[in-house]
Amino acid sequence: MSDSPFSEVRALLLQVRNTEDIEAQEQECFLERTTLHTGQLDAINLARVPLVDRIGGDTLERTCARLFETYHVIFIGGAGEYSAVEDYEWMPDALGLLQRAADRSFPVFGSCWGHQLIARALGGHVIHDLSLAELGCLPVFLTEEGMADPLFTGFPTSFKANMGHHDRVERLPPDAVELARGVAQPNEAFRIKGKPIYGTQFHSELNAERERDRLIRYRPYYRDEMPDEETFQQVVNSLEETTEVDGLMYDFLKLYVA
Repeated sequence: MSDSPFSEVRALLLQVRNTEDIEAQEQECFLERTTLHTGQLDAINLARVPLVDRIGGDTLERTCARLFETYHVIFIGGAGEYSAVEDYEWMPDALGLLQRAADRSFPVFGSCWGHQLIARALGGHVIHDLSLAELGCLPVFLTEEGMADPLFTGFPTSFKANMGHHDRVERLPPDAVELARGVAQPNEAFRIKGKPIYGTQFHSELNAERERDRLIRYRPYYRDEMPDEETFQQVVNSLEETTEVDGLMYDFLKLYVA
């Protein structure tokens, strides 16, 4: 522990899941990718526990102030049953937290649904688009800004990443920079200008085994894209155990938190 560059780091993972097994799996995935220890990562499932109740403080403003004093970084995972487009009861607090994080340049990294949530919170536009849903391991291409970005230094101009999403960021926030795009859609990764706030549409926390577990668990939500066993197996077989994004969240911590 003493040899870790992150031994003093405390991280918060925001989740929105009804499936307890995947909720626990997601926490494990973030621990694996960041190399943080269990005691360094706290998780809040916003679908179960209101942010104010979990952190404390009788208003969102006071809750956020306490959160920023307690933690060094916020991670946001996927969603499964939830959409970044919908207005759930807990959504205003989630959006408000991210707006306050941006105001004070607090480090935030969002993966998949987290990427979409950051975009929506900071003025971008997220849509539900089955026609461009992405499943499996697919190619991603760095933009010129991505090639110059410190987090993607050393990445090839094109790389592969594991994905699974229906929603997508149609328009980035006004202060965002597109870092990567896909074959059929833009905004696969972005950063808020001058701030340690990043989003990746691809799952930076998942290897093939973990993604396979998710696809099996949430298969009913992907019936349109995977209507039969043959299509499902094609998607599963496309997954890659190791991709260039394996160390992305570790590098994020090293650059902007440690």
